[in-house]
Amino acid sequence: MESDAEDMMPRLLPVENCDIADDFDPSVPPRTPQEYLKRVQIEAAQCPDVVVAQIDPKKLRKKQTVNVSLSGCQPAPEGYCPSLKWQHQQVAQFSAVRQSLHKHRSHWKSQPLDSNVAMPQLQDEERWKTFCLGEKINSDLASSLLNTENENPGIDYIKVGFPPLLSIVSRMSQATVTSVLEYLMTWFGERNFTPELGRWFYALLACLEKPLLPEAHSLIRQLARRCSEVRVTVENKDDERVSALNLIICLVSRYFDQRDLADEDPS
Repeated sequence: MESDAEDMMPRLLPVENCDIADDFDPSVPPRTPQEYLKRVQIEAAQCPDVVVAQIDPKKLRKKQTVNVSLSGCQPAPEGYCPSLKWQHQQVAQFSAVRQSLHKHRSHWKSQPLDSNVAMPQLQDEERWKTFCLGEKINSDLASSLLNTENENPGIDYIKVGFPPLLSIVSRMSQATVTSVLEYLMTWFGERNFTPELGRWFYALLACLEKPLLPEAHSLIRQLARRCSEVRVTVENKDDERVSALNLIICLVSRYFDQRDLADEDPS
């Protein structure tokens, strides 16, 4: 269980434990899935806790009250709960990612975006969902799109969504981070968990500043509870979604001090 959880980490958001390639050129867009994965790993190894930020006062006035539910997470089914040791390891690694993000934010923010990257306006919820998760989320032809991708060695980010590259998330203010988290939570509230969604949730949590604003506090609690709801529907404890869902619940509850949502060590 613990090894599966650790293996899931790079698929959520690559972190520090990868070698830096001397010939890495961030200005050249990846041409194959392998080049893309290598690029994201290298970026993350040099990487990103975001300081910031300009908070949009209009957005805050629009939402004057925030409902912070005190209800906890659904208990993990037998065999699905991570050990306390594993949870502490994930919190330590996440803290290191946040410190690196904070340290190198200015560098990554200064890096040019690829020509096909157009970050949506703050209030454009639908475009943000498509930007993060791809056009296929709104299509009944998702399976055919995936088949097409397998035939094509390149990556069409418009179809599959942009990953949370450091050059992207470093440009996001706290208002944007909170808004995108809310948009993806809305999507997640009606649908199942996907690896793309997990990567973005991990990245957005890494970008959230402490102390949390009330709205962000409410959102991450909703996120942990939703993850616990999806976890109980997963039939196989070895399903990779279990590790990803455990990770998000762990970070919300133990790093962001929402201890009433934490999984208790089964041992």
